Amino acid sequence: MELVASKERIVEFIRTKCEEAGCGGVVVGLSGGIDSSLVAYLSAEALGPENVLGIHMPELNVTPAEDVLDATQVAGILGIEFKTIDISEIVESFLNNMPEGNPAESYANGNLKARIRMSILYYYANLARYLVGGTGNKTEILLGYYTKYGDGGVDIEPIGDLFKTEVRQMADILDIPADIINKPPSAALYVGQTDEEDLGLPYDTIDRILSLLLEGLDTNVVQSMVGVSAEEMHSLLVRIDSNLHKRKVPPIADLSDLRF
Repeated sequence: MELVASKERIVEFIRTKCEEAGCGGVVVGLSGGIDSSLVAYLSAEALGPENVLGIHMPELNVTPAEDVLDATQVAGILGIEFKTIDISEIVESFLNNMPEGNPAESYANGNLKARIRMSILYYYANLARYLVGGTGNKTEILLGYYTKYGDGGVDIEPIGDLFKTEVRQMADILDIPADIINKPPSAALYVGQTDEEDLGLPYDTIDRILSLLLEGLDTNVVQSMVGVSAEEMHSLLVRIDSNLHKRKVPPIADLSDLRF
């Protein structure tokens, strides 16, 4: 991929989509990770830093301190407006007011946290008449590795056609701080969580598999070429298939043949 040309196209995409929507800027959920940092950099270039709002939404005792510092650093480098909103009490309120609310339910609670963050981003987007800039990359989108109506609930996906490995490459040419680029990717939904542990394979390997599958190669051929086990390949394919619904609009019961 030609990274400079790709960067310019994404910048123009952000600018065009804001113009089409009649919006003056974008809100970006700045996690302190590489994806959101890249989207913030690209948005600031597209719209000017004065038209970008970064919001960091940590959770007490869960979000690593380095994420807070990295998100703050990115906002400072870019000169964008920046807010930090602790979601701890919001999460606690949800759990306390639902009869089945259980702090030990890591899967359900992780999705709840992502949807709380989405709601906060849209609240501020509505106040400013901004778009919500998504931070999902091509790898995550193809795998369905995001929360439906959570971090997947956005207006635009500027880096949605960049594989995770390409995100790293583009971040490098934009001089995003090396500690952010090299940080193990994590949604920080619970203590110690990392993306690659959840997925079972390194992103470099996953991107290679996905690229070959998109070229139309047989899964057995891809497995052999990349050198992963049958179990690892099967797990990845199951994830892709089971999460296909996330990439589609909700299905509607077709009643057209019942109309006169």
